[in-house]
Amino acid sequence: MDNKSLTYTDEQMLVNAGVRVTAVRLLVWRTIRHELTDAFSITDLEALLPTVDRSTMFRTIHTLTEAELLHEIDDGSGMQKYCVCHCDDHQHRRGHVHLTCTKCHRTFCLTDVEIPPVALPAGFDVQHTEYVVKGLCKDCKV
Repeated sequence: MDNKSLTYTDEQMLVNAGVRVTAVRLLVWRTIRHELTDAFSITDLEALLPTVDRSTMFRTIHTLTEAELLHEIDDGSGMQKYCVCHCDDHQHRRGHVHLTCTKCHRTFCLTDVEIPPVALPAGFDVQHTEYVVKGLCKDCKV
């Protein structure tokens, strides 16, 4: 059996990422993976999990981001968004492009589109790159 045919449970994904599994972390992770298809905000997640305390949810999101299961997106909306990280190690370091729809305000990960290289002055070292394109998504374009 090759590695591509392996499917991991939500719990195993947390363990593999070095995240200590708790009931709330597992609930939040399952909800993110199975209920949210696009980038999401804490507010979006709260709507799906009204019984989970906001501070606990925020700490869980922070833990999942630190474990590189999620990545943060600053799409200029003033509200931090998150997305499940499907990146390989190279993409995670380099980043990928996000599209924020100016009509419906959803943000999409364009994982097949890498951020183009940027020539930096000597002595500069990139630590993080974000690339957000604003326009209309396919649903709003009609």
